[in-house]
Amino acid sequence: MESTASNVAVVAFFIVMWGLIAFAMYRGWKRKSANQQAWIGELPAVPKKLGTPRVEQATGLYIGTAFAENWQARVAASGLGARANATLVGYPDGVVLERDGSEPLWIPRTAIIEVRTDRRLAGKAMTEDGLLVIRWHPPGSNDETIQIDSGFRGDDKAVYPRWIQEFDSSNAQGRKASE
Repeated sequence: MESTASNVAVVAFFIVMWGLIAFAMYRGWKRKSANQQAWIGELPAVPKKLGTPRVEQATGLYIGTAFAENWQARVAASGLGARANATLVGYPDGVVLERDGSEPLWIPRTAIIEVRTDRRLAGKAMTEDGLLVIRWHPPGSNDETIQIDSGFRGDDKAVYPRWIQEFDSSNAQGRKASE
């Protein structure tokens, strides 16, 4: 009987410890999100009028967002850290990323610094050129040096060159002005 009681106590101890660890992880994620919110600022809302898509819809997985130059520094603010199935559409004035279970993410063309392929982002590593990565400056940020990378793993990676061509920073402003 004494053995059963000690077994129950050990199991109860480990359940309580697991709960405390899970709670600490949750609090850490929330604190990280709150701290980063000051750097990221308010994300822009999706405009009511988007126009005709310049790049067709691509389906896949939103990998997450990380601070530029540090592929493992995941951004937790504004829900940018959660992976989700997603749809990506390119418009004349920017990109809409529709994420399952989250608000759509609007990345204005004027905020886009570059679009490229990469093999890793936000703690996720893939084969070479497995991710489409959009580097951008959050328009709500007060710090002009803040740049973030948002990653998308498309179901069809053959669409990546079209995205890169459309949002190439060297001619993105020229295309916008010519419309």
